[in-house]
Amino acid sequence: METALGINIQHVLDVLGVKENNMGVSTGQNNFGSGPTITSTTPVDGTTIASLSTATEADYRKVIETANEAYGYWRNVPAPKRGEIVRQYGEALRVKKAELGALVSYEMGKSYQEGLGEVQEMIDICDFAVGLSRQLYGLTMHSERPSHRMYEQYHPLGIVGIISAFNFPVAVWCWNTALAWICGDVCVWKPSEKAPLCSIACQNIFNEVAAANNLPEGISCIINGDYKVGEYMTNDTHVPLISATGSIRMGKIVGQAVASRLGRALLELGGNNAIIITADSDLKMVVPAAVFGAVGTCGQRCTSTRRLIIHESVYNDVRDALVSAYKQLRIGNPLDEKNHIGPLIDQGAVKAYLNALEHVAKEGGKIVTESGVITGEGYESGCYVKPVIAEVQNHYNIVQEETFAPILYIMKYSTIDEAIALQNGVKQGLSSAIMTNNLREAERFLSCNGSDCGIANVNIGTSGAEIGGAFGGEKETGGGRESGSDAWKVYMRRQTNTINYSTQMPLAQGIKFDL
Repeated sequence: METALGINIQHVLDVLGVKENNMGVSTGQNNFGSGPTITSTTPVDGTTIASLSTATEADYRKVIETANEAYGYWRNVPAPKRGEIVRQYGEALRVKKAELGALVSYEMGKSYQEGLGEVQEMIDICDFAVGLSRQLYGLTMHSERPSHRMYEQYHPLGIVGIISAFNFPVAVWCWNTALAWICGDVCVWKPSEKAPLCSIACQNIFNEVAAANNLPEGISCIINGDYKVGEYMTNDTHVPLISATGSIRMGKIVGQAVASRLGRALLELGGNNAIIITADSDLKMVVPAAVFGAVGTCGQRCTSTRRLIIHESVYNDVRDALVSAYKQLRIGNPLDEKNHIGPLIDQGAVKAYLNALEHVAKEGGKIVTESGVITGEGYESGCYVKPVIAEVQNHYNIVQEETFAPILYIMKYSTIDEAIALQNGVKQGLSSAIMTNNLREAERFLSCNGSDCGIANVNIGTSGAEIGGAFGGEKETGGGRESGSDAWKVYMRRQTNTINYSTQMPLAQGIKFDL
């Protein structure tokens, strides 16, 4: 199991403590799982990496009980001390960044550089959370009553349930967990069953930090399994917050279940992201932004660029430049740094890719690059596909949907108002961008009459985000916010306090109630 880079996968698994069937369910000190065994198969070459146990409902209840006990301890640890634990976790990630990045790449199929980048996001959010642990600020307010003081403060919620998707098998969990931990919460993580070994590696690294600091088990827990495990958590009143990342279909199910018990849901769902390319754009900047946005992670990012809305005066130039760039893309083993694109996650994703291309043709679109599944030596998994550029209209049914594959739809516009209407004319609202050197166009795009997405960029692409800003989107993307800015507040409960330090009992609004 040695890659083109000389990375020995067995060595990676050994360093990360990932062993056959060793801990599909874990509360830290105790590893168990009496549910069906599942296997992790890499899309890189179709090899089965390892098998692991899953959680039954009884296993799940045991995890929640242990997490709840840990919460009783963890919430009373001062926030800066909780930040110190997160700091140590970030340092541990630095030590094992190469190995964890390689596992992400091999199990999920993204390039090794992207795997390393994902682990770096974990490190970055840990650094952010450490500083934040001393800045969980409330407000002090003036009371209308004499000799009274009002203020607000934030308290931990309890158990935070995290449901993550396969495409970012470690970073999104850490976005949530690092913040939840410094807020005084404990975390129960249900990772994607398509990339379960990454969760075991992350848990093992935390276990080392926990043991070094004599922490009780239950602060970090994992529960591997299928959708039934997610249902246990979303319907559980012991879990006040569910943070779920995935498809719109999944998010609607989770959101309804959590709402029915009046819990909190943080939803980060699908994207149908567009770049507007104006007549005043710099083509040297357009091409790399559009190409990476469309083909990075084989088009399996929620922020992947799905649509290009191109001004009619530069449409042919942009299209031809993109087609030329696509001819230079190298597709193959993602652990070989010479390759730009790895495989799709599985055969289901390949089927969705082929189905989308069929619909493009049926609805009148035109595919302007080579397409199809790649076969032959080095492509035995059957998950490697050719990235596609297709000329379409925005109203096509297939364009309105998010296909998790490297398919880039291109279309024309004539006015900036038309371009923004096309950008906003989908049900998703995650990421958006405009490429222009025209200040008025840029500001128009960023105004309240511009992009309706949670992320709006100027002269960079749609793909990727820095942890310092809150990440998430509007409309059917779910409205949730993770990572930076004041996203930490969702992991806490707000409390307003009034203190009367007088010897009187004045009532609000001047009400008199004399006895």
